[in-house]
Amino acid sequence: MPEITLVTRDGARLGFGCGADENVLDAAAAAGLFLPAMCHEGSCGLCHASVAEGAYEMGSYTKDALSDADQNGVLLCRCQPRGDLVVNLPYPQADIQRHEVVSREAAIVAFAPAGAGAVAVTLALKPHPELGQAADFVPGQYMELTIPGTDIRRAYSLANLPNWDGRLEFLIRLQKGGEFSSYLAERAKVGDTLITRGPLGNFVLDETSPRPRCLIGGGCGFAPVLSILRHLANFQDTQPTHLILGANREDELFPSNELNVLRAALPHLGVTLSVWRPEADWGGFTGTAAEAFSGYLESCTETPDVYVCGPPKMLEAVKAVAQDRRIPPERIIAEHVS
Repeated sequence: MPEITLVTRDGARLGFGCGADENVLDAAAAAGLFLPAMCHEGSCGLCHASVAEGAYEMGSYTKDALSDADQNGVLLCRCQPRGDLVVNLPYPQADIQRHEVVSREAAIVAFAPAGAGAVAVTLALKPHPELGQAADFVPGQYMELTIPGTDIRRAYSLANLPNWDGRLEFLIRLQKGGEFSSYLAERAKVGDTLITRGPLGNFVLDETSPRPRCLIGGGCGFAPVLSILRHLANFQDTQPTHLILGANREDELFPSNELNVLRAALPHLGVTLSVWRPEADWGGFTGTAAEAFSGYLESCTETPDVYVCGPPKMLEAVKAVAQDRRIPPERIIAEHVS
């Protein structure tokens, strides 16, 4: 049986065996190491790592999930070792969970359009014998949702705040031909029971940092950013914070009423709405979220902490701007959505 050694960003070495038909992600879970991952199908890229030593085979995966330029890059959900492997992880040991993630039943209680090609879905958790009714998570985290009667699961970020009522709110982009998107668009109805697994993820606020913050959301990457902003509003936070919300077209932007509520609750909140291809009468910023970010940095007197969630290409562009401006990598918290 091949032996796998994981080396975290902070130098911890974690070892376990991997069966002949197992991928590294599943073998790690069997050993009690639950690594950051979302889709388990080679499309989200969250389980990205790099192989330092050893031979392996890669199963099929979506091109955008793994850069062609990353010669040693692998997706752990698709990586099957053909001998001992040493794998470098891009995150510290603290990001690895040591306990099984909880699965719970939840019923759809509402869904409605949320901008072009997206829906807002609200679930209500069913009571759990140990956890009760509450929805307990950290703003910015996500949940895995499974279509009723199938093994098809997808990960979506939470848009609301933790609560005692068991309410979970999601903003979900409908992908053409996507199995979960087809379910939502064609068959989902109030009362359907889904399986939720989570909370998961480390796209969360560093509340110990005294620096200003820049929150960047693209597409449904606005959901975790919205959850974080609602948290700040709930505590009447006074730290300088700037939101950049990017979209390809104006009709992809989420309704402005929520932004108005946040502006009223957070007097130190700046907002830039960025549209790549707007109509002629557009009055906001014209360009990509990365270009808006570059413009924001021009006016900064202090380097901010950066939180960015959105499609992979948007993340790469924002990170390139941050690197050009010499923002330390540890100040950039990123998570991508499809």
